[in-house]
Amino acid sequence: MHDLNHGRIVVTGGAGLIGSAVIWALNRRGLEDILVVDRLDSSEKWRHLVPLRFADCLDADDFAARMAQGRSVGHISTIVHLGACSSTTERDTGYLLKNNFEYTKNLAHWAVEHQVRFVYASSAATYGALEAELSDESDLRALRPLNAYGYSKHLFDLYASGTRLSEHICGLKYFNVFGPNEDHKGEMRSIVHKAYEQIREGGSVRLFKSYRPEYRDGEQRRDFIYIKDAVAMTLHLAESDAVGLYNVGSGSTHTWLELVRPIFHALELPERIEFVEMPNELRGKYQYYTCARVDHLRATGYDRPVTPLADAVTNYVTNYLVPQRTLELTDAPIAAPLKAPS
Repeated sequence: MHDLNHGRIVVTGGAGLIGSAVIWALNRRGLEDILVVDRLDSSEKWRHLVPLRFADCLDADDFAARMAQGRSVGHISTIVHLGACSSTTERDTGYLLKNNFEYTKNLAHWAVEHQVRFVYASSAATYGALEAELSDESDLRALRPLNAYGYSKHLFDLYASGTRLSEHICGLKYFNVFGPNEDHKGEMRSIVHKAYEQIREGGSVRLFKSYRPEYRDGEQRRDFIYIKDAVAMTLHLAESDAVGLYNVGSGSTHTWLELVRPIFHALELPERIEFVEMPNELRGKYQYYTCARVDHLRATGYDRPVTPLADAVTNYVTNYLVPQRTLELTDAPIAAPLKAPS
């Protein structure tokens, strides 16, 4: 087992959705020797760092330069590499390869050379158009990502496998993660965040119509996972000796209707759901069913139950979206039993 208390923990993408939640969870354990690495752009994601405790903060390019030059950034024992361009609509493939592939490759080699625990974010986008139960033990060469973002993540997974780096590092294929600290993500925000804003502004939610007869409107299914559960899985794998690729998902599926209905309930408003046409460019790429197989994760000893979807959505809406707040040290424990408001 790897001891997170032994040495400095680097969290890249530390101001983002998953990164800031990882730091939050580490702080809850009393860990503060953390180096935050990110690109604090013109968005408001810097606000996610305000309530968190860490030793230092560096720009992502400055951090890479220091590592390449052998300049000290503290005694690093663990790197949780979550920083990346995560936009599935990004068209600059050269930028994605530099930012998501080359950066990860260089950092992984450094970590292995210096015997530093390296955990990195892959993505469920690497599965491409595959549906049903998606296995993290699939043949990587058979996967066909549908966008440049997914390909940039897949390319590193292939590289790690081909160079046997994968025998020393741990990659996490995150599914549909939602929760506090995603407000900066624009169109990449979760449907929960978007739906909450739609309800607040117009009293209704807009969902895509179904174009397959076996699925009624709103009954397309996804594997949704609350950020608190995703972070618990992330830190479990960081502490373990696990190597290779692991799905980070709930292991179950829910419809879009099951995702948005708790928002109305939490706000004590009547359900108003509209079904709109899906853009033509999305229809050939749209997945109607995804589910993460998590038996590989469970085999490492992870035995926590996943927060029920309705409880997770209610927790998100009532504790974060309505009061417009970020993750705080005093928040409820990860994956704790949640109750809907009375």
